[in-house]
Amino acid sequence: MKALYLSFAVVIIDQVSKLMVKGFSVPFLNINYEGMYLGQMIPIFGDFFRLTFVENPGMAFGYDPGSNFKLIISVFSLVASIGLIFYLYVIRDKSWSLKIAIALILGGAVGNLIDRTFYGLFFDYSPLFYGKVVDFFDVDFFNFTLFGRSYDRWPVFNVADAAVTIGVLVLVLFYKKHQDEDEKAENKVAVAGANEIVSGIEISETNNGSDLTKEDSLNEQTDIRKEVSD
Repeated sequence: MKALYLSFAVVIIDQVSKLMVKGFSVPFLNINYEGMYLGQMIPIFGDFFRLTFVENPGMAFGYDPGSNFKLIISVFSLVASIGLIFYLYVIRDKSWSLKIAIALILGGAVGNLIDRTFYGLFFDYSPLFYGKVVDFFDVDFFNFTLFGRSYDRWPVFNVADAAVTIGVLVLVLFYKKHQDEDEKAENKVAVAGANEIVSGIEISETNNGSDLTKEDSLNEQTDIRKEVSD
């Protein structure tokens, strides 16, 4: 389960970066960090790459399915994250490419889940599970359409979104390798099962042969006794 360290690292980097953008305060320690204001843009490489603070009320990359689905998305993310942790345990003996991919997806899912679940309470603007996801990476891209919306830039995203995307790409790139591993594992199970059957048959035949030998020996002894008594 060492892959969980990668998931944990993704969550920490994601949350620290979001708090640096959004700002935070710790009154009892007299700490108040302002961060960026909503909508603020800071050029990094001109207009090609900049930091733009936006809050996403829905899913990854700015897609908003509507407030009626907010709770469903949050609960589904929680269940999916638990499922990914269990799956990491199941594939603990598989290749590192598969474990890294799942760990990245898990880290990204948990990172955004924290925003949706707790940010509304932390920043006092919504109840549990109705928080907004903090996005800030703003990259120029060719014009495209996604979920019925046209974009001249890539949707603003965060570290968690990037981790999920990279994890999915790793799964796609190493799909053939992972499929071959599954086939080899199935073949090993089939061979092991066949060997067990063969071993069982051999043991049975050995036992039957031994029983026949014992029976012949007993018959010989009986015949000798009869001859002696005669």
